[in-house]
Amino acid sequence: MWITSSLSTVLTPTAIALGNFDGLHRGHQKTIAPILPDSPWVERSLDLLNSRESGGGAKHPYSTFYSTLVTFDPHPQEFFSGESRSLLTPQVEKVQYLETMGVQQLILLPFDQKLAALSPQAFVEEILIQQLQACCISVGEDFRFGHRRSGTADDLKAIAQPYSVTVNIVPLNKIDGLRISSSAIRQALSQGDIRQANQLYGRPYRLIGEVIQGQQLGRTLGFPTANLQLSPNKFLPRYGVYAVRVTWDDQPTKHHLGVMNIGCRPTVAQGQPPTVEIHLLDWSGDLYGKTLTVDIEQFLRPEQKFASLDRLTTQIQLDCIQAKSLASATSQL
Repeated sequence: MWITSSLSTVLTPTAIALGNFDGLHRGHQKTIAPILPDSPWVERSLDLLNSRESGGGAKHPYSTFYSTLVTFDPHPQEFFSGESRSLLTPQVEKVQYLETMGVQQLILLPFDQKLAALSPQAFVEEILIQQLQACCISVGEDFRFGHRRSGTADDLKAIAQPYSVTVNIVPLNKIDGLRISSSAIRQALSQGDIRQANQLYGRPYRLIGEVIQGQQLGRTLGFPTANLQLSPNKFLPRYGVYAVRVTWDDQPTKHHLGVMNIGCRPTVAQGQPPTVEIHLLDWSGDLYGKTLTVDIEQFLRPEQKFASLDRLTTQIQLDCIQAKSLASATSQL
C-alpha cells in the first residue's frame, strides 16, 4: 500500500473514503467497502464521469483508479486542543488492516491551520478534485469538514456534483440500538466491557507490541510474563486482568491462550508507569524481540492491591483457570 502525506506524491485518479477512521470499526468498514478494487459502485462512478464532457469539451480519460483512504494527521481534535490523543488504531495497525481490506493508498493530510481554515467549497475543489483527482467519494452520514466543521455530507455531495464526482453517504450504523462509533468503543473499553467493544468493533480489540526486558518478577512467582512495548499513543482499556489470544511474527496463524495484566502493578510497583504483561498458558520459551499480536477476549477483574505476594500468586492461578474455562466454553459454542 502506498502511504504519503504529500499531495505531490499522490497516486491518481482516486476513489476516496474520507474521514478520521480511528478504529476502522464496522461503520468505517461500510464506508471503505464501496471504494475497494472491483467495486461495482466505483465502476458506475467512472462510467458516469467519463460520459460527461469537461468544460473544454474533452472527456475524462479515467479508466482505472487507486482505492484510497484519506484521513488527517494529526487528528483534528488533537490539533485544536493541543493535547496528544490516544488512538484505537495507531498508524502501524491502521496500515496492516487497510492492506488486508485491499486499500491501495493511504493519504495522511497534514492537519494544520491552513487546512483548518479552508471553506468546505475550497476543500472539495482544491484538495479532492484538483489535487487528488477524485472520481468518487465515500463518507459517513455524520462526516463534517471545512472551516469550523461547517460542511456536511450533503454539502460535499452538492459541491462535487458539478464535477460529475459521485458521493456515497453511508447511514449511521447501530447494534442493539447503540450507534457504532469510536467514542462508544472507547467508553466500552474504559469500562472493561470487552464484549460490547468487540461487538461494535467487528473484531477483538487488539494490542501489538515488541517484547522487551521487564523486572522478571512474574518468573519468580511461577508465572513468567512478556512485557509489551506498545505504540505510545495506543488507547489502553481499563486497568485490570484480561483473557487474551496471542500470536507473534514468526507464528502468525498459531494462537496461544494467555492472561494479560494492564496497569501499574500496585502490589509490587506502586507509582510506576503502566505496563502491559502477558502470561501464556501452557507454553514456555523465549519471546524477547518478537512482535506479539494480542486479541482481547474477556475482562476478568479490575486491578487491585494484594496484602502479600502469596495472595497475588493465588489470584493469578485463579485468573489462569478462569481464562481456560472461558476459552473452553467459547470453543463449544
